[in-house]
Amino acid sequence: MHSRPDGWLDVDTDRDRWTTRALINATGTWTRPFWPHYPGRSSFRGRQLHTADYRGPGEFAGQRVVVVGGGTSAVQLLGEVSTVAAATTWVTRRPPVFRDEEFGPELGRAAVARVDEAVRAGRPPGSVVGVTGLPVTPEVRRLRERGVLDRLPMFDRITPDGIAWSDGRSVPADVILWCTGFRAALDHLAPLGLRAPGGGITMDGTRVVADPRLHLVGYGPSASTIGANRAGRAAVNEIRALLAPAAALD
Repeated sequence: MHSRPDGWLDVDTDRDRWTTRALINATGTWTRPFWPHYPGRSSFRGRQLHTADYRGPGEFAGQRVVVVGGGTSAVQLLGEVSTVAAATTWVTRRPPVFRDEEFGPELGRAAVARVDEAVRAGRPPGSVVGVTGLPVTPEVRRLRERGVLDRLPMFDRITPDGIAWSDGRSVPADVILWCTGFRAALDHLAPLGLRAPGGGITMDGTRVVADPRLHLVGYGPSASTIGANRAGRAAVNEIRALLAPAAALD
């Protein structure tokens, strides 16, 4: 994607080149699973997969599985895998925060506001679960009773046969399941130089502050179902306003 001297955008695809005065980018995050680096990861003799590769618990039957991550997906997949695996181990960077109160509109608005604050300042959007916490559902209570949610701190390295900590502890594993989230799929926008010094893209709602021709739906507050409801409509309305002066001259 490139900006032209006349103010239009050239958008190159695998099929053709398109020229436009405005663009809604809705590439989301699913195509960019995040794999954190840990020493020894390439030496592991078992299987490693990400949430995006998960197809069901059956393939983990009889295996020792390490689930990495403190979000909702990690808890859900841990619960499923634990019903068939020989053993499961749950590790997270920070102690998970469980919320007993019902997730209502007020908490949802607070989560969206926190993410919105970050992107307005040009910082990378944080995790919504970092604001909302993990809801204590009946399933979570059952997992607690079974001891499945006995979380361990993040390991320091991966060994050929499992994971290990610097204090000498180790856990054998056949599988490491990385429930470590996703990053925004925005590499194709790199030629436009949109990144702020803080590492994110400075936003005003869905509009890119550095380039009002661009709207990102699926980035920041609109990356979750909580904030996505009105994002598309807002982007369209702003693009209409942007194009209105040009349309009046036609």
